Amino acid sequence: MLITFKSKAAADVLMYEAHAKRILDLLHKDVRRGVITAAETGNAIARLEAEILQSRMHSAAEDVRHDVEAHHGDSGDDNEHEPTQLVSFATRAYPLLEMLRAAQKGGHAVAWGIW
Repeated sequence: MLITFKSKAAADVLMYEAHAKRILDLLHKDVRRGVITAAETGNAIARLEAEILQSRMHSAAEDVRHDVEAHHGDSGDDNEHEPTQLVSFATRAYPLLEMLRAAQKGGHAVAWGIW
């Protein structure tokens, strides 16, 4: 399922629910619907930036490594799979972080799941 983040400050940001959940759990928000008010954007930005910094300090998690190895043979062949490309937390979070920065600058909220 896709989550669409909306704000008057920026273009919509679409994200898979599983990826959005990690960010929204960090911000203590419900993944199905919610709002980050203009007053909350500063704290949300700080938490997200701290998590991005933390994630950059660690290499790929052991469970990701295990999953990659499970799809490749002992000889390193790819069993006709596409080459693995790990997308970092920072890369996934960047569009929402930019939306939050624009919302903070313009005094706007960020909402999702509310129509």
